[in-house]
Amino acid sequence: MGILATSDNEGKGKSRRPQGQATKKKPNPKASQNQVGDALRSVYQQTIDEEVPQDFLDILGKLA
Repeated sequence: MGILATSDNEGKGKSRRPQGQATKKKPNPKASQNQVGDALRSVYQQTIDEEVPQDFLDILGKLA
């Protein structure tokens, strides 16, 4: 049975990152909600601004 050599930092709960690798930022739920809200408002406004197709208006006219 062989003996494994360990460094002083191993096994003490310290994680090691490869050099040059940035830490990941935790996502900000409030910022994500704001982005989703902005996107929904934009799509809604585009829908409101869209013209009603003439064919649809003709069909509605026949129902009246």
